[in-house]
Amino acid sequence: MGVSPESGRERPVDFRAPPPSPVASGRRSCVTNDDVLTEFLESSLRVPDLILPDKIFPKQKFIEDPSRIDFGSLGAPGSDAVSRALDSVARVGCFQLVNHGIGRKFSLGAMEAAAGIFLVPPEKRAAAMRSPEKPYGFEEVHSGGEEEESSELAEEFVWCREEGLESEMQRMWPVGYSNFSDKMAKLQSHVEKIAERVMTVLWEKCLDEPTRENGCMNGEGHAGAGTGTMCCLLKHSKNVLDDDRWASSLRYDVIRMLIRGADYSHALCLHVCDGASEFHVYSKKGWVSFCPDKRSLIVTVGDQFQALSGGRYKHVVGRPIVKSETEDRISMAFLCSPPPSVPGSKDGERGGRNTVSVGQQVMVAIALSLAYHLFVYVLSKF
Repeated sequence: MGVSPESGRERPVDFRAPPPSPVASGRRSCVTNDDVLTEFLESSLRVPDLILPDKIFPKQKFIEDPSRIDFGSLGAPGSDAVSRALDSVARVGCFQLVNHGIGRKFSLGAMEAAAGIFLVPPEKRAAAMRSPEKPYGFEEVHSGGEEEESSELAEEFVWCREEGLESEMQRMWPVGYSNFSDKMAKLQSHVEKIAERVMTVLWEKCLDEPTRENGCMNGEGHAGAGTGTMCCLLKHSKNVLDDDRWASSLRYDVIRMLIRGADYSHALCLHVCDGASEFHVYSKKGWVSFCPDKRSLIVTVGDQFQALSGGRYKHVVGRPIVKSETEDRISMAFLCSPPPSVPGSKDGERGGRNTVSVGQQVMVAIALSLAYHLFVYVLSKF
């Protein structure tokens, strides 16, 4: 309290309190249909039911084994092997090829030699890492990131017959790369012959099917040929993960495959994966898996065959899953382009059947006409 100098009396301090808060009136709203307004507000303020990512994540669907096709029966008179192969491709995106002629010791020799590639120290791999300019070399598929212990499901190395890759790998792995490359070249030669046979008989069967509205089987708009056969080698690390971390890594692998798809344009992919516990097939339709037969080649459809078939047979991505508690395993995926007998290769003709262009037909017609008139002229003189 202040004291006035004139009167010597205390003067009250000028203090103004804030106005009181308004008190809700007890009267009802002036809106005529108050119940309708209340219902509208309640429905507008209600939190919607959200669809969380785990509910839309593609579920693993186990299926019965895809068709087992005997390689020797492909194209044989009276055999339905080709029809069954195409039915399996339309249903699952792949089929299993048995009795293909590649011995287990032959493929295991290449796999054992390939194991040395993944022993190259990470600090030396920089010169042979994959890039848009170099579609071959090393690429890590999955790492644990923040976790101290690695949680990789697999490491990847893409091999092909390129001088650039040859020179880089000779510098970083001079002892074993030549031996590995020679074994891979021999295995690739066998695989290419099998792929050519499979592709040819499948394409011939496709030509016999009715033409569809979207230009199916007429070779229009097909993808160009690839840059030759490439092989993706996967080193499947031995199972050092617990169940939760394994499921998390597998989930990451599925998402990666669905987003990434295949890196290289190809017609068919032949998977050498002896010892795989499961085989996964990823497509836009979903994710399916099955237990593959031992010593079988699993054939999946690539983007080029999808284009050649006018979209009837869809492109899928195949990936073996190997769980071993004792040792690392190697699997191989050979991505093959169409052989010269189908339209998709550089000098190929439709379905391997000889065709004559319109210009050639015109030239033949002119030549026959001139020959006819010359023959008539000669007869008239004699």
